[in-house]
Amino acid sequence: MGTHTTEQDNRKIIERIVSARIYLRVNMFVMKKYLMMFAAVCTAFLTQVHAATVIDTWKLDNGARVYFVETHALPIVDISVQFDAGSRRDTKDKAGLADMTNTLLTRGVDAQGNLPALTESQVLDGFADIVARYGSGAGMDQGAVSLRVLSNKADRTAAVTLLSRVLANPSFPSEALVRDKARMVAALKDDQTQPAVIAGQAFQQAMYGNHPYAFDATPATIEALTREDIVGFHRQHYVANGAVVTLVGDLSKDDAHRIATQLTMQLPQGVTQPAMPPVPPPVASDKRIAHPASQSHILIGLPALVRGDEDFFPLLVGNYSLGGGGFVSRLMHEVREKRGLTYGVSSGFSALAQPGPFTISLQTKKEQTAEALKVTRDTLDTFLQTGPTSAELKAAKDNLIGGFALNLDSNSKILSLVAMMAYYNLPLNYIDVWTDKVKNVTAAQVRDAFARKVKADKLTVVVVGQAN
Repeated sequence: MGTHTTEQDNRKIIERIVSARIYLRVNMFVMKKYLMMFAAVCTAFLTQVHAATVIDTWKLDNGARVYFVETHALPIVDISVQFDAGSRRDTKDKAGLADMTNTLLTRGVDAQGNLPALTESQVLDGFADIVARYGSGAGMDQGAVSLRVLSNKADRTAAVTLLSRVLANPSFPSEALVRDKARMVAALKDDQTQPAVIAGQAFQQAMYGNHPYAFDATPATIEALTREDIVGFHRQHYVANGAVVTLVGDLSKDDAHRIATQLTMQLPQGVTQPAMPPVPPPVASDKRIAHPASQSHILIGLPALVRGDEDFFPLLVGNYSLGGGGFVSRLMHEVREKRGLTYGVSSGFSALAQPGPFTISLQTKKEQTAEALKVTRDTLDTFLQTGPTSAELKAAKDNLIGGFALNLDSNSKILSLVAMMAYYNLPLNYIDVWTDKVKNVTAAQVRDAFARKVKADKLTVVVVGQAN
């Protein structure tokens, strides 16, 4: 691509590459040529994308919260709509309801005014025909849908219209529920043979007891779900005044306002949801589960971190040194490099609306289970006492700061980050201050934060493989 290519030319090139209708017509030689041009354009606009991470936010009359990042580097719009509709809103006997409801959103749409009902294939084809990418999922805290579409008005309008119908008027056909229940039951039965899944479920249950964070779908709970359960969950949790709409891309603020309004205007108003029960205080436990696998799967941890906690940055930096930094982490050095007890060991914090888990994870030969556990716990104990060395602290900061720009190098990554900020009500300057927050962490702050959040005498230990 020549140095005199204009911005308008660049945008035309991108539209040709993104559009699957063009993409499918070109042969392999031409496709490679266009991909090279696309990469060059993205590189040229990278600075513009970074500079454009300015977040605007407002609330609609219906109570929906809107977050918007305007960037015209690419002719694309990325949208996320989140609700308080995660698995924490399940009941124990209906675990999996949040996930099933979210899955069934695109299985059909009811008629609305002059708009006809749509089947599942018509919904999915409707997105595909305009090269729009639909996504969805239910986590522990939230249920969400996402959309990526070209920013031209025709495609954008068609995609948003369809998404608004999916959100507000899903038909939840009984035959789709029967089919998807069967698929999920089959997957769950397979999961129950996998040592990693068994360990993860036992770990959550041991840490969280009767709290909804401990609930895992089982074949029995999925079989128990009815269409009335799905309809009721959707009506209760997919509500306008609980919606968080995040938009990133080639839009004006007025466009973003119109889109957010259209996506939420047909949703009902919800009532205040009951407060979640508190997460139980951590209690030391040691659970061993026999399994014929050749290796033991080991998880160690406890509930630790709420999203937005002031200890987040010291824990982030400290964990990089402890077990989050791959081969430069202390756990990897002690457990793998010095003793060869595992192929890999890692640690991490999962911040949630209520205390999410701190987890150390590793696998080892069954006969080495006791030794690997001892070395892992000894390494953690030493880190809790001394914190990172000055060299470890510097390496952690350098790597975290150096890699942060990768969270902003595409619209979809910006959307993911801003949507997280929006859902958990983090400060609007979170992105701006992130690197400074990391840079200013001290070793003493790391020690203090770990002392508050990680109690060595309160750890849950789960081993699947070796039973004693």
